[in-house]
Amino acid sequence: MSSIDNLKSLISKKGGIAPSNRFNVIFTPPSQSILNLDIGSIIGSVISGNFSPQNLVNDPRDISILCQSVSLPGRNISTFEHQDYKQANKFPYTFIDDDITIEFLLTNDYYMRKMFDNWMSNIFSADSYIVGFKENYAVDVIIQQLDQKNVPVYGVKLEKAFPITMDAIELNQESQTLMKMSVTFAYDKYVPEGPLSSTLSAISSALDILG
Repeated sequence: MSSIDNLKSLISKKGGIAPSNRFNVIFTPPSQSILNLDIGSIIGSVISGNFSPQNLVNDPRDISILCQSVSLPGRNISTFEHQDYKQANKFPYTFIDDDITIEFLLTNDYYMRKMFDNWMSNIFSADSYIVGFKENYAVDVIIQQLDQKNVPVYGVKLEKAFPITMDAIELNQESQTLMKMSVTFAYDKYVPEGPLSSTLSAISSALDILG
């Protein structure tokens, strides 16, 4: 039987318990450039008195900073049963990855809401009822678990991810809580990544905005 000392020794040897509040979510929305060319948004921020020269630059780190919660996706292996001479056995034939939901803080300029409004209109136009091409709206999303020094220790890359659900935002005169919004993503599959490969994926995603 293991003792508390053995458990403490094992946790110490493994670098401690993974902190659930240290993570990164990194992706570059399709068609987003390093310069903010949304004239309506710029004029609106000037009128409201919230304009800052920093608003003219789309910093890929903003999305990660505004992210409040996310889940590392799960995976289910689908099986079928085959009856042989003695008993029924299960055999795998495919796998299903869970959709993931990301929660973001909503700033006063509605940055995240406007971004997903534009992104989802590229997937399916509510005006023309035309579906876009997947290569034009799907991006890789990198989710990283960080250690106490904010160094990636594990990550997953969601290949060809895109938003499928944008939850409603509740407005309430009696509430003074922080405004948040949740978005659910679908994707082709996830690929587990180590510290180095996850870091390289994050750099690649950040560089996409320069392209």
